[in-house]
Amino acid sequence: MKDNNGRQASWLQRLQRRWGLQSSAQVWVILLVFACTGTTAVYIKKPLFSLLGIDADTPWYWRTFWWLLIVLPAYQVLLLFYGFLFGQFHFFYNFEKRLFARLLGCKKKPSTKSEEKEPST
Repeated sequence: MKDNNGRQASWLQRLQRRWGLQSSAQVWVILLVFACTGTTAVYIKKPLFSLLGIDADTPWYWRTFWWLLIVLPAYQVLLLFYGFLFGQFHFFYNFEKRLFARLLGCKKKPSTKSEEKEPST
């Protein structure tokens, strides 16, 4: 992928363009939010699992079930929380909406020319 000057765009520039961000500093802030969220999710998993009595002897399917039920939703809430703390709530709110739309199989209806026209009176 080339930038405006015909040079190869850096990964930072590609993320900035893909996410529709204003600056590379904003990309760094968003990456920091992802890092903080992931670290916190890993940190809270152990005490939550301990509280539920889940340990290494628990069958993998139960550990996976409880991870999906507890840790995954907690990650989504933490993502919005850290996004708010770092001033990027709007980005992460839209990110979550797109994520859940994809997970639930919701697709945007393509607009047709007849919908774009105002109804005649």
